[in-house]
Amino acid sequence: MNILLIYPKFPDTFWSFTFALSFIGKKAAFPPLGLLTVASLLPVKWSKRLVDMNVNSLTDKDLLWADMAFIGGMAVQRKSAEQIIARCKALNVKIVAGGPLFTSEPDEFKAVDHLVLDEAESTLPAFLSDLQSGQLKKVYRATGFCDLCDTPIPSWELVQTKRYASMNIQFSRGCPFNCEFCNVTTLFGHRPRIKTPRQVIAELDHIYASGWRSSIFFVDDNFIGNKDYLKTHLLPALIEWRRNKKGCVFFTEASINLADDPELLAMMVRAGFDSVFIGIESPDEVCLTECHKNQNKNRDLLESVAIIHRSGLQVMGGFIVGFDSDKPSIFQRQIDFIQKSGIVTAMVGMLQAPPGTRLFDRLQRESRVVNTFSGDNVDGTTNIIPRMGMDRLLEGYRSIMRQIYTPKNYYQRVRVLLKELKAPDINQPLNIQRFLSIFRSAFRLGVLGKERFCYWQLMLWTLVCKPRLLSVAITLSIYGHHYRRVCERYIY
Repeated sequence: MNILLIYPKFPDTFWSFTFALSFIGKKAAFPPLGLLTVASLLPVKWSKRLVDMNVNSLTDKDLLWADMAFIGGMAVQRKSAEQIIARCKALNVKIVAGGPLFTSEPDEFKAVDHLVLDEAESTLPAFLSDLQSGQLKKVYRATGFCDLCDTPIPSWELVQTKRYASMNIQFSRGCPFNCEFCNVTTLFGHRPRIKTPRQVIAELDHIYASGWRSSIFFVDDNFIGNKDYLKTHLLPALIEWRRNKKGCVFFTEASINLADDPELLAMMVRAGFDSVFIGIESPDEVCLTECHKNQNKNRDLLESVAIIHRSGLQVMGGFIVGFDSDKPSIFQRQIDFIQKSGIVTAMVGMLQAPPGTRLFDRLQRESRVVNTFSGDNVDGTTNIIPRMGMDRLLEGYRSIMRQIYTPKNYYQRVRVLLKELKAPDINQPLNIQRFLSIFRSAFRLGVLGKERFCYWQLMLWTLVCKPRLLSVAITLSIYGHHYRRVCERYIY
């Protein structure tokens, strides 16, 4: 059996890092961890190939080789996924699809031959059994959640790691919180399910043995969902694993209550984490109450961010506008918070309602769901009718983006961050691409770029005041170039 695993292309978004990747000679930010895991669950004797359309083109020759095409992806990859499905149908290639996009909206993909939904560890075995008996069904669904202790090491041999900016790994699935707009708990549940430290170390060993020394993203929905287990099992194992090893800096996603646990912060830094994405969403307590973001309430959010920065972890933040309780003042409040916090990577989006969330169900009852969920935070659309009105929301959103990503404000935030941020003990080795990125950034940003004055001002300040953070300053300058290009092309 010849199996072609196809990963759809991402559009240009903040998370694609399209305009930053060329500085370091990479094609995509991350490999398709979900499809690589699916590949490891398939019979060993089958022939498998991967086409990541963010890295390579999909040819008719690829499709004609395949007995079946396995497609997986997220909502933001919908357009590319639909194009892939059409090409497969034209060449009579059987299509098997799964992942968040298809699990959330299975009825939207009539052309797919077999929908293997929810978690592949639970549904793929039934599909394979039916395939062997010649009694395949259209849809395969799970009745519960899988045990991650049964999840094998992803099939890393299918990817060219040098084409990617970062590798990725998963320790847990699920989140203990209940944010109204988030579909994580719908897909993966409230109880964080975890791999054993032995599994995680085995995956890290596999990645390290391939020669990888750059960043590794722990893609967990909330890495600190089980803090006790982290502190007593996984983090000690990671700290031990890191001995006598070079590079491999980690980053992940977590909730703001990370700031409440100094021991956990210190252990994460010792284990090699240098940044964390946190959903801030809004500085307005009423909005946080509305969306059930209770973990963010009754705290000084600015101080919580500062505590995390001072520990040595850079905070990347998610922000949302368009809540029912948002007032016209929210746009300036968001700008002020972002600037004061020193959150350089500020991912701001308009509220959307993913299918399967409580927000989607509530707004559907109110006849306020009007479009397909895009999953894109920069396409200037939303799938709901906002209470403040679409025109006001869109203009307010654009005003935020115009201000926070101007060179002056962006580089000012970098300086706020660097003043607070503790210099990391663990750094990525200086390879040829990272070395060249220094000169590429100096020329493209410091000579050709509109931001050249801000760029050199930051570099000089960093050399004098925070020399150990110079590589962070260069990296964030390159990110800023990407964010501005996305804003100029799709938002302003």
